[in-house]
Amino acid sequence: AAVITVGVLLSLIVYIVVMGVPNIRLSMFAWKYTTENCSMLPSILNTLMMTVLTLVIAVPIGVFSAIYLVEYSNRGSKFQMTLVKIIRMTTETLQGIPSIVFGLFGFLAFAVTCKFSYSLLGGAITMALMVLPLIMRTTEEALLSVPDSYREGSFGLGAGRLRTIFRIILPSAVPGILAGIILAVGRIVGETAALMYTAGTSTDVCTGFLKPCRTLAVHMYQLLCEGKYMGAAYATAVVLLVMVILINALSGYVAKKLTKK
Repeated sequence: AAVITVGVLLSLIVYIVVMGVPNIRLSMFAWKYTTENCSMLPSILNTLMMTVLTLVIAVPIGVFSAIYLVEYSNRGSKFQMTLVKIIRMTTETLQGIPSIVFGLFGFLAFAVTCKFSYSLLGGAITMALMVLPLIMRTTEEALLSVPDSYREGSFGLGAGRLRTIFRIILPSAVPGILAGIILAVGRIVGETAALMYTAGTSTDVCTGFLKPCRTLAVHMYQLLCEGKYMGAAYATAVVLLVMVILINALSGYVAKKLTKK
């Protein structure tokens, strides 16, 4: 099973590299997109901005929600226990909703009702809703993996619950939390359906929260749909693959450093 899994991944990488690398041209990294150069640089910058803004929205909400579920609600009343069950059921349901449904919801809620139109902010909020369950669940598991002796030792030395959480529990759970964030980043970078309906397909570099933008995955999808730029689409796939690998490698390096510390 492991050989099959690794083989599928390697076959995808080899196929993308073989089809994409010969089509990479320096003009694809021009600041302005045209039909001649099919520049992906604006989409790369938009992808980075979309990822950062989404994490700024989703990570605090997801982490603090997990802290409540693990550190505060387990020892509460029957009402709190029921509330926890509802939250977990809602989170699992939210995680199973298709991305196209998130896109339609984001379009109606943010583009139409909130009058954001196609915008970076609308896309980021929609993506935050999509990755929130993932961040919550991984953070919750990371907090549960911290031994209770850490909490008991901190309480025994006179520290309060809040100080114990921020000075003892969270630093110990950072590697697990980062693992969830890495998975969330992968989903943000590779998402197309939800962002087409919320962020739009503008080829320019986004200059404001309420401006439309096109991420790299949407850029590749648009090139494939047009049918005339297949080579550029494969080249974009190579850059997208390299971006995901670099982000995962950097996040893994940071997690190892924090674990050693």
